[in-house]
Amino acid sequence: MSTRSDVLSRHVLDNPRHQAMNHDSYSDDYIRGILDGVKTIAMVGASSNTVRPSYFVLKYLIEKGYRLYPINPGQAGKPILGTEFYASLADVPEPIDMVDIFRNSAAAGPIVDAALALEPKPKVIWMQLTVRNDEAAARAEAAGVKVVMNRCPKIEYGRLSSEITWVGVNSRTISSKKPKLSGGFQHLGIGKDGK
Repeated sequence: MSTRSDVLSRHVLDNPRHQAMNHDSYSDDYIRGILDGVKTIAMVGASSNTVRPSYFVLKYLIEKGYRLYPINPGQAGKPILGTEFYASLADVPEPIDMVDIFRNSAAAGPIVDAALALEPKPKVIWMQLTVRNDEAAARAEAAGVKVVMNRCPKIEYGRLSSEITWVGVNSRTISSKKPKLSGGFQHLGIGKDGK
């Protein structure tokens, strides 16, 4: 028996008028537009374990001024980095601009469906490094939601702001413009105005 999301995925993928995004390569402008445009981020699969990548990303994005809502049903109600864990996307008390998925590719499908059930819908679905679900991406894009897969917002922010070069990593960005500091100590911004 086909579910509504299966039918929608097949329709989107089989529709010759549907111009799917190339999820193997994203332009800097596309990534910058997302990171500069979102303010609230729900991180599904966030961990309180300080050696987990999701903890590093959560901490980094909070330091950059984003409002983070960590989603982890086993930790719901517990404090973390000045915020608290929530059990589900539906429990977040304000509209979510971006859903950051720190789960495996198979789990991304149901998470995207839960995000698309929100009102208002998020502007962006972001799947972390190694996470890719093309069917879920097609459903999100059909609903007007931008999608990024197999990328990390922490890495992309650091690359676009050139902060990542401070530790000797090639940012793949070349500019003759002096980077602008945003709020805080040694925090470079990614936007046109340095924010």
